[in-house]
Amino acid sequence: MRRSRHGGGMTQIPILLLAAGQSSRMRGQDKLLQVVDGKPLLRRAAIIAQQAAPVIVALPPAPHPRHQALEGLDLCKSEIPDAHEGMSASLRGALAHVSPNATAAMVLLADLPDITSDDLKSVLSSVQSHPDKLIWRGATETGKPGHPVVFDHSLFGHLKRLSGDQGAQSIVRACSDKMHLVPLPDQNALLDLDTPEEWAEWHKKRTAKK
Repeated sequence: MRRSRHGGGMTQIPILLLAAGQSSRMRGQDKLLQVVDGKPLLRRAAIIAQQAAPVIVALPPAPHPRHQALEGLDLCKSEIPDAHEGMSASLRGALAHVSPNATAAMVLLADLPDITSDDLKSVLSSVQSHPDKLIWRGATETGKPGHPVVFDHSLFGHLKRLSGDQGAQSIVRACSDKMHLVPLPDQNALLDLDTPEEWAEWHKKRTAKK
């Protein structure tokens, strides 16, 4: 699979969908299996991502219900045996499946219920329109940084050496002068839901809009 930032099309940058976390604040529920639009959030997130680029999903080791939520989808599954370590383990595991020829990779959290395929495409397209940058990142309409985040291939080595649950924040800070922010609608780039109460409130607001 050829991936090119210059001339190969935005869809050639793979999306690393991080879905190996433990939903520790959900008091026994799995937030990635919450039903949104008739399907588990994880499956919905994967389908949205597939509409923008090839997808690699970081998952807890099988057997796990999240694997079942992805049945029938054409994507690459990366089992993360040390997922308890945090986001860095998911990044390392997913990156292991990225072609060495890839010019960049998008990191996408699986628990962003308002993110759309158009949002992902907007961030991916900015890689071509701003080729002098190393990081391209979704933001709110007012410019507050959020997700998804695209990393240039020159940063892959740094990503693979990360540890702990801080994700790639240290790399993002170090490259702040080489980052391009892409404003996305509303709070799409920031809104995640970590507790049953937050989910209930989100469903209530979403129903009211329909």
